[in-house]
Amino acid sequence: MALSGEQWVIAYNDHEATIVAVGGGVRSYTYRGRPVVMTYGDEELAPGWSGHVLAPWPNRIRDGKYAFGGTDYQLPVNEIETNTSLHGFVAWAEWSAVEVTDTSVTLECRLPARLGYPWTLQLRTRWSVGPGGLRAAHTVSNPGTKTAPFGLGTHSYLIPGSLERIDEATLHVPAGKKLKLDKQRIPVGSGPADFDEPTVLKDLVIDDAYGDLKRGSDGKAEVRLADPVSGQAVTVWMDESFGWVHIYTSDGLEGDRKRASVAIEPTTCPPNALATGEDLIELSPSEAWFGVWGIRPE
Repeated sequence: MALSGEQWVIAYNDHEATIVAVGGGVRSYTYRGRPVVMTYGDEELAPGWSGHVLAPWPNRIRDGKYAFGGTDYQLPVNEIETNTSLHGFVAWAEWSAVEVTDTSVTLECRLPARLGYPWTLQLRTRWSVGPGGLRAAHTVSNPGTKTAPFGLGTHSYLIPGSLERIDEATLHVPAGKKLKLDKQRIPVGSGPADFDEPTVLKDLVIDDAYGDLKRGSDGKAEVRLADPVSGQAVTVWMDESFGWVHIYTSDGLEGDRKRASVAIEPTTCPPNALATGEDLIELSPSEAWFGVWGIRPE
């Protein structure tokens, strides 16, 4: 058994993806034989949360502390260097398949209530490949009796064409603002976005959240990473359920993976949302939330 659990390979023409049980996400995705996302082996833990679904919050919560409904809560702190609670619980949970076809797999995960987060959530993701690339459709429902706060994100690392390093790649993030983060990587204000036009990455190190996303007539925001040498590119698109995107250059990864990809993370809320309430989803009993995003290689 792989460390990432059961595997499902889905394919459509030149598109092929491997979806895994641990983290409920994508372990590999290729288009015409070239990698579109960073992959990892059967005997590896997903490096840097690669491909995982992040819930019931994405990103960091300061000191793991928040309040909801007049009650204070303490989450486990799992990023020691920032003293924060990072990326929720389901990223390392084991999801199960409820429907499998040649081109899609639907996974489910039940998140039980626990100390620090006393709500139960039912999560479902349908991963599929088709003419437009890889698509993820997420549903989160609340089977409990009390309103549950939550946010959701994903953490795929995108590879710009044939480049071994991202320094020559161009990045375009259609956002109106970028959050200013403190030493804990928690927002303390905002300023203008810095990738509103395609920009060569050079030696830039990025670990930032972007909001006020600019959208097309279809309601989708698109973040594009391009390789000017080969002319290849990859776009991450997200519907209006995802109001934020976090960009992380892979400088924290080790070996050949360092600066070889860019994590483009659609998120429903900014960092520390459980504590601030900003764009936090409050899911009523028997209510469901739905959001869709995808990866389109060019």
